[in-house]
Parts: sequence; C-alpha cells; structure tokens
Amino acid sequence: MSSKNRRHTKDYKKTCDSFMTHNRQTPPTPWSASLLRRDLNARAQHLAINSGLLHDQTTGTEPSILFGHEEQAKQSRHGNFHPASYAAICANPAWSRRLTKAHTAHRRVRATADWQWMELDCANSSDALLMNIFCHPAVFSNCHLNPAVANLLGVPSDTQPNFGVHPGVPLKRFPARRNKTTRPTKQQAISSALFSDISLSAPSSQIEEEHHLKDRTEIDLQLGALFIEAKLTESNFQTASPRLIERYRDLETIFAVERLPSKIMTTPTQPSAEDFSDLEEPSPNLLPPTVSARSRTVIQGYQLIRNVLAAFASDASFCVLCDARRRDLIAIWYSILSAVHYPSFAWRLKLLTWQELTSSLPEDLQQFLEAKYGILPA
Repeated sequence: MSSKNRRHTKDYKKTCDSFMTHNRQTPPTPWSASLLRRDLNARAQHLAINSGLLHDQTTGTEPSILFGHEEQAKQSRHGNFHPASYAAICANPAWSRRLTKAHTAHRRVRATADWQWMELDCANSSDALLMNIFCHPAVFSNCHLNPAVANLLGVPSDTQPNFGVHPGVPLKRFPARRNKTTRPTKQQAISSALFSDISLSAPSSQIEEEHHLKDRTEIDLQLGALFIEAKLTESNFQTASPRLIERYRDLETIFAVERLPSKIMTTPTQPSAEDFSDLEEPSPNLLPPTVSARSRTVIQGYQLIRNVLAAFASDASFCVLCDARRRDLIAIWYSILSAVHYPSFAWRLKLLTWQELTSSLPEDLQQFLEAKYGILPA
C-alpha cells in the first residue's frame, strides 16, 4: 500500500474508532429496511463531518447522505469507499465504469449537490458495499482472490470479479407486442452472444432469435461460475404478476410454481406513490387519495426468480449476499428456495451474510465496515 493510501486509511481508522466507541450498543434485531437506512445515514454523516468528506443529503422525511468524488493535491478520494478500495477501482477501467451507474431515484429525489449523483454515491448502496470488499487490494490483487474469501465462496482463487453483468434469462417466446421487427446490430449480436452458447459465426437468424428471446437481467457480481445478488437496505426483492413470471422458459423446470410465495395486493385506481425503496419509505400521508381499489395476486421475489433462472441457463451457482439483520429478506429468499424442485440444481443456491463474509476480510477493512455499516464479523 502506498504512503498516501496508508495516510487516508489511518485517518479513516481514527474516525472509525471514535464512532465505534460510542456506538457499540446495537438496536434489537430484526431490523427493518427503514431502521437500517437511518442507522447507515447517521454513520455516514458522522464519518463525513469528522473526516471532512465531500457530501450532501437528499430532501425528504428520511434524508440520505450522498458522497462525492474529491480531486485533491495528494490523492482523490470518495467518502463512500475505503481509500484502498477506491484507489483500486479508479485504476481499473471496468470497475470505474460502475461508478457512473445512475440511481433510479436521482431525478425525483433532490439534493443541493453541484454534481450529478449516482447510485454508488448513496451511503446505503449495496453495490458500493460490494465493491468496497471485492476491490480491496487485500481481497483481490494480482488477478487472485484472497484464499480465505475464495474458499468461503467456493470459487477458484484465480477468479476475477465482474460487476454488473447481464447473462440473459431465456424466454418462452417473442414478446407479445412489437411495433416493428428490427435486426440486431453487429454490436448487439456480439453482446448477446457473450453469455450464451451461440458462436459469433452462427447464422444471423439464430443470433437474432437469441437476442429477442432473452431477458437481460443484471447480476451484481460474477465470480467465475458464481452469480451474486447483493442487498442491504432495499425493501424487498420486487414483485410481479404471474403472467410476467410465466414468460420464462425454464420456470416449470426449476420451480414448483404453485409453491412460489404470493400475496394479494390492493392497488388504487389512481397512480400510486413513487418507489423510494432505496432511499426512504414514503409517509402514508403522502399517498394520493383513492376513490376505489382493486385486488390482484402478485409473486414475491421476482428478482430472485430471474437470478436463479439466469444461473441455471448459464450452468452457474447463485448466492444471495445480504445483512444478517434483515431477516425479512432472508425469509423471502428461503421461500423462493423452498419452491425449487430440481434436485441437482438446488445445491447450487446459497445464502451468505455480510457478517459471515467479513470474518474472512483484512483487519483494516473490517474496521471500515464496522464503522460505516455496523457490520461485525459473525
């Protein structure tokens, strides 16, 4: 580690030690998404003020802390990242592109910042937490994963982290409605073939068919043949109508569809309030008045269902990485897992908590995760 990185890490450690001294007492478990968001934002604000980090906060009933990139005379830094992890991210073009990922709420949640804030600027971003860990030089360097981390995840040590991949989830048929038929460009064909069994030398009609028959869901992290979905303060794993779920080619092969978790939702006839699940839960008094309502059945864990199907189609394993305090998310994952009836594939599906992963990480990173996220080794 360079002397500059050591200085920044030492500064973080001083602030972290100060914060942890006064915050050893943790609230009762389980934690809700809202409670965890409030805790993370309080920690982020403390670190930002005491370390003099560029930051801002959103408006709303539960403001969220946003960090910005700082170009300094000595070294650039970003308050949402461990100094060593951020230096490694900036030095890797594939990783640094992830920093430009737009937040789904950036247009409707305002802040006074004079920069265009992105998803990984948000203090409660699970993607930022993921990169803080896997981009740290003591976890991945010289094209090799730390042996303890590799063994915990069950992947070879020469596996390289790839963030935000789109493996493709096969669909049963072409989309029901299309205004016009278009042939994919050469670049689209190449992109489509990256994670499929099609050779680039395959007939254009075959490439076109594969391009139109895949839902390109995003996987947070790919480690060789392991797909990882990271969660932190998200409210849920999304819901979807049964009709949307039924589009997937391998659905009945993998799942006993009747055992998938479902619930009846009552929705207003007027448009509902916007989803602030990554930032804050809207207050009930902000919901629009309704004249009447209708009920419908939705499937829970839609995001997990797609991820499992993506792993199956790619002959990969799948792991949910979430906070041990979020028992609600863990319960949803197990309800999805209980619906899997493909015996030779079920063993590839697993759950790992940030707390369990932290036990295999270097000490300076453990201290950072405890101070900023309240994550302690299991």
